[in-house]
Amino acid sequence: MTKKQKKMLIRILITAVMLIALKFIPITGIPQLIAYLAAYLVIGYDILKKAGKGILNGRAFDENFLMALATLGAFGLAIWTKSGDYVEGIAVMLFYQIGELFQSYAVGKSRRNISALMDIRPDYANIEQDGQLTQVDPDEVEVGSIIVVQPGEKVPLDGVIVEGSASLNTSALTGESMPRDVRAGDEIISGCIDMSGVLKIRTTKNFGESTVSKILELVEESSSRKSRSEAFISKFARVYTPAVCCSALALAVLPPVINLIAGNPAAWANWIYRALTFLVISCPCALVVSIPLSFFAGIGGASKAGVLIKGSNYMETLSQTKIVVFDKTGTLTKGVFEVSGIHHNELENEKLIELAAHAECASSHPISKSLQRAYGKPIDRSRVSDIEEISGHGLTATVDGMKIAIGNDKLMEKLGVDCIPCHCVGTILHIAIDGKYAGHIVISDIEKPDARAAIAALKRTGVQKTVMLTGDTKRVAEQVAKDLGVDEVHSELLPADKVTQVEKLLAEKSPKAKLAFVGDGINDAPVLSRADIGIAMGAMGSDAAIEAADVVLMDDDPMKISKAIGISRKCIRIVYENIVFALVVKAACLILGACGIADMWLAIFADVGVMILAVLNAIRALAVKNV
Repeated sequence: MTKKQKKMLIRILITAVMLIALKFIPITGIPQLIAYLAAYLVIGYDILKKAGKGILNGRAFDENFLMALATLGAFGLAIWTKSGDYVEGIAVMLFYQIGELFQSYAVGKSRRNISALMDIRPDYANIEQDGQLTQVDPDEVEVGSIIVVQPGEKVPLDGVIVEGSASLNTSALTGESMPRDVRAGDEIISGCIDMSGVLKIRTTKNFGESTVSKILELVEESSSRKSRSEAFISKFARVYTPAVCCSALALAVLPPVINLIAGNPAAWANWIYRALTFLVISCPCALVVSIPLSFFAGIGGASKAGVLIKGSNYMETLSQTKIVVFDKTGTLTKGVFEVSGIHHNELENEKLIELAAHAECASSHPISKSLQRAYGKPIDRSRVSDIEEISGHGLTATVDGMKIAIGNDKLMEKLGVDCIPCHCVGTILHIAIDGKYAGHIVISDIEKPDARAAIAALKRTGVQKTVMLTGDTKRVAEQVAKDLGVDEVHSELLPADKVTQVEKLLAEKSPKAKLAFVGDGINDAPVLSRADIGIAMGAMGSDAAIEAADVVLMDDDPMKISKAIGISRKCIRIVYENIVFALVVKAACLILGACGIADMWLAIFADVGVMILAVLNAIRALAVKNV
């Protein structure tokens, strides 16, 4: 509990004790009134203060005004009728404050989830000067600088590790509890916590453009983007509250006046009591509090799971998603070329890779880099000589005295070597040793381990169609789509073509169904903006894609897409439950109150009881583990 919440709890307990004590203390008249007023002020002075400020600022018709009017009216009625029954007015305020305490606790719990993200903000960066570490403001570190991160410290800026290895705690960013191991040459993003070794990092972005700054900016802006439900409730409250006040006034005045005209007793006390009861019942707290709280809790729960939803309006749109369109490279696949197969070789796989990696040691091409990664050992360049690159074909080199030729079909044909075609999809590197065919190596973009499961999970959530858009060749694209279970695929597309395809899908879908696009590259930014809801891969995704997206997945895991949809649907379901529950109970109690059947205690339930139940229901949006 916060200090403010503890203070409120103490006030509630003091008031409750005072009420119980006054029941057993035999006092009457003015001393009794003073004692009950003291109890009332202990619990309600802040509400009276807020109501007064609202009137002075021209915002009289809010829940504070209604509470103040109803409770003070109950006191006034007890004084007028000389009944000495001051308990009802205090009870209304007491239970209202209990409801407010519940709300405050719920908001605090959700805020703590988001605050876990806020804790990623680095306080300083270590710069090595004259053999000593100096702490400087992250804003002052220039791109290309070398910073040092020690165990237990936050990584302050994005960069590339130039020295050292460590395990990183990425839970605040990704929601993933398992540490991530990094070493020299790996890219590293700000906001992670170094759990083990000392790292030297060359910065690639200034602090304002770093991952941690982008995330904090997204989180800070999320609450300002309101959903249609929130906007409706805000407008509803602005019209509803004055209407209720006018209705209560009419209920207090018109029946007595009619009675007087008819020659009957006016029964002012009876009708004023009904009007006060009507006011308490009508207080829109349950709606005004629980609806924004439900969205806030949903956003907080999603952030805990490593999903950043930029606003409650996007939460609402995401829940209606029926079509999901994917980019391929970096989204469904790793976007990194790797050795995926070795075929028709007489040498051992390791030996063939060793020779190929050495032959390609002078090339910086991604294919060459993938061979060197597959070899996984330092390259001994002294073993290599006579490297000759043949444009559009491949290269030849001498490794350990053996003449190695590595390249495509054209190279083998040029050298007069019969090669064996491959049935696999990917880049095929044929290898000849001393003029004799030695097999081929398949290099391909590897599918993400969870990609197939992610597509299946989306279909279980009710997504009607999955589509893949890619610039890759038709053969590669169709093979990937088949492997993953994607319903529809469009290949050999330029960035502008992707927008065109998305617009076609938007035109074909039903008006209520929403289309989500998932991408990671800078070329995906236009499509992310054009879709009903844009989802970006945050960990390795481009800044442009993250900026254009409405939802950001912090760990690049496609399984999080179905989780994000599940969280949004749970949140929206809770919102509608609260709206229906609050309106039905209030409507029933308002009718009973106007007819004189409902007393102030039922009014307390209709107001505070409904609010507490709605708040407790809203808190459920925080629980996202099993969604």
